[in-house]
Amino acid sequence: MKSAHIQHLYNRIGFGISPKELACLSKKSKKNIINELFKASENTTILQGDTSFLNGKSYQDFKKERKKLQKISRKKVKEFSIAWFTRLNNPTEILREKMTLFWANHFVCESKNILFAESYNNVLRKNALGNFRDFIKLVSKEAAMLSYLNNKQNKKKSPNENFARELMELFTLGQDNYTEQDIKESARSFTGYNHKFKGEFIFREKHHDNNEKFFFGKKGNFNGDDIIDIILEQKQCARFISEKIYRYFVNENIKTKHIDEMVDVFYKDYNIENLMRFVLLSKWFYAEENIGTKIKSPIELLVGINTIVPYKIEKKNQILLVQKLLGQILLSPPNVAGWKTGRNWIDSNTIVTRLRLPSILLNNAEIAYSEKGDEETMITNFKKRKLRKKAFIKVSADWSSFEENFKNKSNKDLVHLIITSKVNKGTAEMLERNEKLSKHDFVVQLMSLPEYQLC
Repeated sequence: MKSAHIQHLYNRIGFGISPKELACLSKKSKKNIINELFKASENTTILQGDTSFLNGKSYQDFKKERKKLQKISRKKVKEFSIAWFTRLNNPTEILREKMTLFWANHFVCESKNILFAESYNNVLRKNALGNFRDFIKLVSKEAAMLSYLNNKQNKKKSPNENFARELMELFTLGQDNYTEQDIKESARSFTGYNHKFKGEFIFREKHHDNNEKFFFGKKGNFNGDDIIDIILEQKQCARFISEKIYRYFVNENIKTKHIDEMVDVFYKDYNIENLMRFVLLSKWFYAEENIGTKIKSPIELLVGINTIVPYKIEKKNQILLVQKLLGQILLSPPNVAGWKTGRNWIDSNTIVTRLRLPSILLNNAEIAYSEKGDEETMITNFKKRKLRKKAFIKVSADWSSFEENFKNKSNKDLVHLIITSKVNKGTAEMLERNEKLSKHDFVVQLMSLPEYQLC
């Protein structure tokens, strides 16, 4: 398999690849490489948070100590978010972890309850390559989702339509592929879905609407699972998911012919692994137009730098600060629609931080941020403004690992190992002039280029 194609593959299903791994894999066929990727992600290593503060606590205890326990829980969710970021930087099941990241921005959900957040994150992880039908049924019963989209309040006497609407609009079919009546009938079917104090799903029969429903042309006393089965009968569901996967792993610009091929594979049994195998083995996945054309998400950018020069942010809360400045904090989506991707990752504020990021992480550069606000930004309200703080992100960079991974590689070699997008003429000339810089300085310069924002 061509080295450029292996790099492309690992940029999309992971966060880059070392020269040593690249050299090893280049001797193998595409089929063998893909098989090994799936083999390595057969198992699921769950991510565990610290929930010990709730040991032995009952619902009555929680009611008595609500504020105290909620405060601790919020802190533990932040710690869990950091643990997830650490996992992404050191993945063993690389494809499964990248798929987990993908599904987190599809089945969007947020919870400040550590029990719920941990359970939900691991449901995404366990089912990331499984059966989509089973997956969505599990998601519909997770405490985090039941709370986030108000299905706990969905009762026969007062149906709540939030989950029913997003189930079709964001999770399965897309806008304009259902009616308002379908939403109402679906909501009635999901009545009675609830959870216990520690998140276990419970079906409250007395709150369920047992009357006949009429949904997508079918009549019956449907429950939530029935609704999901009927939705998956619509070929539009297979198309909607195929398009989401194509935009994330292949190209933001859809090619109908490729989507049609994906739908034919996926609609048969909704097997996610089969769909991903088809995509990664397709010739068009490795087409020139798809290589180095995707704007990296903030997490992809942060983890990608770590693949080249391993680093550790010493103060854990600063991990969240850097994510905040870049516009993507794990476990903290902006809304139920999730993060807008592609060009939406970059604006006049984030591009400055993104281009300076390698220096911030690897050269202890200073970063300025507002005391108030969610991102690095200019403050125009001078009367009420708070001064912009300046801080050093305390980082220890493992340059010895970089030297080992890139030994016998010249600065000229580094360009092609690190930049997969086309380098414009001016940039190429500048890099040629700077070829005699130290390898450390040169690689930081490479990762500070606009071209490095693409994969």
